Amino acid sequence: MEKEKILLCFCVFLALMQCGIGVEGALPSEWHRNRGLRLFVFGDSYADTGNFRKSVASSWKQPYGVTFPGRPTGRWSDGRVMTDFLASLLRIRSPLPYKWRRVAPKLLRFGMNFAYGGTGVFDTLVAAPNLTAQIGLFRGMIGDAKFSEADVKSSIALVSVAGNDYTAYQARNGSIQDVQTFVAAVVNQLAQNVKQIQEIGVKKIAVTAIEPFGCLPSATILSSYQKCNETMNQISVFHNLLLKKAAEEINNSTKVDGSAVALIDLYSAFMAAFQSQHTQGKRRFENPLKPCCEGIRAGADCGSIDPKSGEKLYKICDDPKSAFFWDGVHPSQRGWSAVSSYLHQTLNQLNL
Repeated sequence: MEKEKILLCFCVFLALMQCGIGVEGALPSEWHRNRGLRLFVFGDSYADTGNFRKSVASSWKQPYGVTFPGRPTGRWSDGRVMTDFLASLLRIRSPLPYKWRRVAPKLLRFGMNFAYGGTGVFDTLVAAPNLTAQIGLFRGMIGDAKFSEADVKSSIALVSVAGNDYTAYQARNGSIQDVQTFVAAVVNQLAQNVKQIQEIGVKKIAVTAIEPFGCLPSATILSSYQKCNETMNQISVFHNLLLKKAAEEINNSTKVDGSAVALIDLYSAFMAAFQSQHTQGKRRFENPLKPCCEGIRAGADCGSIDPKSGEKLYKICDDPKSAFFWDGVHPSQRGWSAVSSYLHQTLNQLNL
């Protein structure tokens, strides 16, 4: 019996660590400042805090998590990600990943994270729940009485998704030509998903506009990390334009008092971080288009290991705080910190 108690405590401890205790700005004594407020998270690797399978995700391998908490936790970064910073601004704990719902049920009072790295609005190249399926998991939790109607009404939702839809489109079609029709389909489905979350009872929803695709290291590597690909950026611009219109239409048609959909302008946030190179006389980022962690040979990525020799096939920069990007797609903890002012702006739009 004593061994079972010890094992249970250890499991709870692990779950707590996965969710990121001690997120900057949200100290334990502050977690109840917004008592009753819950954060429900849907989307991809920009929001995932540990849902994706350990057996296949590089986010569970070294050197991910090297800055915080010092080991991999399933976050696609060297430390905290967007979800953690948003929770910090809300003065609540970063919500428990859906994967750990049975390990630490008491933490449900902070909400839940349904995001899975690699997923999209539609099915992508990754076998994990897409946005519609994630919302289905949310409905299931309500149906099982894990969350009440009152819990949902007093909550906020974060929806961060769509980048992987375009990655999948390019992989399946061999190029990004004639993508405009697909962009419209993505935004239309995303709008329908936002309405579904509203229908469940969530009044406040923050949705991410997508980042500048052409400025991701996976694109800028072709210029030795010196310039963005403006053709790819135009896809982001078009997506965000349609998304803004969709959000306005949803807000204009919503009759429920206090309901609102606000956009987190990741495009502008990333661009501002790239251009604001100097802070108090010091360079903010050494080269904002270059990742801190990258593969050292063809086919290798951050976290890659030679299966035969066990040799590391990646290298990391001397100081992750000097890099906006951690790997080829994902911001570093410092990068997300730079973006956090835009998260704050979105909360103001939602009157939070």
